Amino acid sequence: MANGARRGEQVLQRLRERPPAIWYRGELIKDVTTHPALRGGVQTLAKLYDLQWQNPAVSLYDSPSSGRKVARSFMMPKTRDELVSISKAMKVWEDYTHGMMGRVPDYINRAMTGYAAGAPFLAEADPRFGDNAVRYYEYLRENDLCLTHTLIPPQANRAVNSAKQADPFLAARVKEETDAGIVIRGCRMLATLPISDEIMVFPSTLLKNPEDDAPYAFGFSIPNDTEGLRFICRESVDYGRSHFDHPLGSRFEEMDAVVIFDDVFVPWEKVVLYRDIKRCNDAYARTGAVVHMTHQVVVKNIAKCEFMLGLAHLMVNAIGAEVFQHIHEKLAEIWVNLETMKAFLRAAEADAELDEWGVMRPAWNPLDAARNLFPRLYPRMVEIIQQIGASGLVAMPTEADLKGPLVEDIRKYYQAARAEAFDRIPLFRLAWDASISAFAGRQVLYERFFFGDPVRMAGALVTGHSSQIQQYADQVRAFVKEARDEAFQ
Repeated sequence: MANGARRGEQVLQRLRERPPAIWYRGELIKDVTTHPALRGGVQTLAKLYDLQWQNPAVSLYDSPSSGRKVARSFMMPKTRDELVSISKAMKVWEDYTHGMMGRVPDYINRAMTGYAAGAPFLAEADPRFGDNAVRYYEYLRENDLCLTHTLIPPQANRAVNSAKQADPFLAARVKEETDAGIVIRGCRMLATLPISDEIMVFPSTLLKNPEDDAPYAFGFSIPNDTEGLRFICRESVDYGRSHFDHPLGSRFEEMDAVVIFDDVFVPWEKVVLYRDIKRCNDAYARTGAVVHMTHQVVVKNIAKCEFMLGLAHLMVNAIGAEVFQHIHEKLAEIWVNLETMKAFLRAAEADAELDEWGVMRPAWNPLDAARNLFPRLYPRMVEIIQQIGASGLVAMPTEADLKGPLVEDIRKYYQAARAEAFDRIPLFRLAWDASISAFAGRQVLYERFFFGDPVRMAGALVTGHSSQIQQYADQVRAFVKEARDEAFQ
C-alpha cells in the first residue's frame, strides 16, 4: 500500500524482502543491507530518506492525487518558485553526500517526472505508452521508490552500432514479442546504484540509434528483482574500514554494475518506448527529461565544489600555507568554479519557461554549458587537493595507529602549524579519500564521463546550438562585410 514519502527503515526493509540479484566477486549477495562491500552506501541511502522527513517543508510536498506527503523531486513545477523549491530540496541530499553520490534517487525521479509530463509525445506512437508513463510516475511518487538506470550498450566494438556487433544479443535487445509483453536478452551498462528498487531501461541521452537498431530501441522500467535480471558489480571502493580511515569510501559507495537481461519478460504496461528510432532519439529532449536531470546534476556540482573549496581551505590553514601566492591562485580557481556552477543554476531557473506540456522547464543553455564544463573542472580540483597536500597525503597513519603504542610519536611528529596531530590526521585522510584513493579515482572517472564521452558531448552541443552559433557568425560576417565595403567603395 502506498504511503507517500518513505523513511530509511522502509528502504532497508524492501531491499531485504525483495533483494535484487546483485553479484559481487563471484557470489550472489543475499542481503545488500549487511554486505561489507555495499552496506555503507545502503545505510547512506536510508539516511537520505530519513533526511527528507527531518526537513519536510523543504523536501516534501502534498501529492496532487492522494494528499500524502511525497518527495518534492517528483513535483511537476508550474511556476519558477516551484522550480526553485525543487532545487532547494535536492540540495538537502547533495549537502549530506557532498555531491559524492551522483545517482541519488532524485536524479531519476526528475527523469521519470519529465517522461510523465511528456506523456502526449509518447502516446503519439501508442496511446498505451503515454498512459503507462503517467501511471508509473504516480506509482513511483506515491511509493517513493528508488531507481537505478541503464542506457548504453557494452563496450565491445565501439566502431559499429548494436545491430552490427559480432553477437546480435550482446547489447540488450528484443528477443520476442507477445500479446502480454516483450522478452529482452543481452546486456546494458552502466547501472549505478543497483542497491535500489527498480531499474529504468531507456535509450541513451547522447548516443543516437540508427534505423537498423530498432530491436535495441525501447524504454521501460521494471523491479530489480525481476526474474532473469542480474547485476554484476565492479570491485567496491568501500574496504570495510572505519569512517576515520576512509571517510568518503565508507559512506558513499553507490556501486556501478553491468546489467544482464536473461530473457527478462517486460509486460506492455511497463513499456513507454518501443522500436521507434526517431522517437527514442528525441525522447529526452521532447519530454524535458534530460533538462530536469541536468538541473539535478548542477545542484550536485555546486555541493561538490563547496566541499572541495572547504577542504582546500582547511588544509591550507592547518599547515600554514596561506602565505604563498600559488595557494591563493588555487583557492581562487575552486571558488570561481563554484560561482560558475551557481550562476548556471540561477540562470537556468531565472530563464525557465513553461514547455509544451505546461511544465516549468529550466533554461537548457546554462545547463548544457554546465554539464559540458564540469567534467573538465572536477579533475583539476582534485589535482589542486593533491598539490596542496603533497607528501602529507601519503604519510597519514590510520585509526589503529592513533590507538597504538606509538601514539606519543604521532602526537609529536604529525602536528601542523595550526592543528594538533589528532586534528590534522583525520583532515588529511579526508583529503586523501577525496584525491588519491580508489574512491577518489572512481569519482574523477565518473565526472569525466557523467553524461558520456566529452568529445561526443561537444559534438552534440555544437549541433544542438547551431542556430545560436550561426546567429553570432552572421553578426561577425556583417561586420567583416562592412569593413570590406568601406575599403572598396
